[in-house]
Amino acid sequence: QVQLAESGGGLVQAGGSLRLSCAASRRTFSLYGMGWFRQAPGLERESVAAISRSGANTYYADSVKGRFTISRDNAKNTLYLQMNSLKPEDTAVYFCARSSSSGATLTQYDYDYWGQGTQVTVSS
Repeated sequence: QVQLAESGGGLVQAGGSLRLSCAASRRTFSLYGMGWFRQAPGLERESVAAISRSGANTYYADSVKGRFTISRDNAKNTLYLQMNSLKPEDTAVYFCARSSSSGATLTQYDYDYWGQGTQVTVSS
């Protein structure tokens, strides 16, 4: 069983920054692609960013390109999401997830383990 624990969420003003972290419980973290997703109240969960097992390949949703950066530290079993120039529409619960493959994908169905989420609130 893989456990994923997000942290780093909070309240920030528009234009500000936050860095989310996702700690994985298993050493096999480095074998799989990882992703970040978010869900705002009343909306469907959407993909944010994805990264391959080595970190060489990354993908972003159009809404966050140029503002968010996904990265990983396989030695620490940790995934990150650096969020800059935050907007009120970025307000959501953010989830990290582990892909069932080694590649990077924004397809949610490719992910088999999910964290509990961390709240990000951006005030205007």
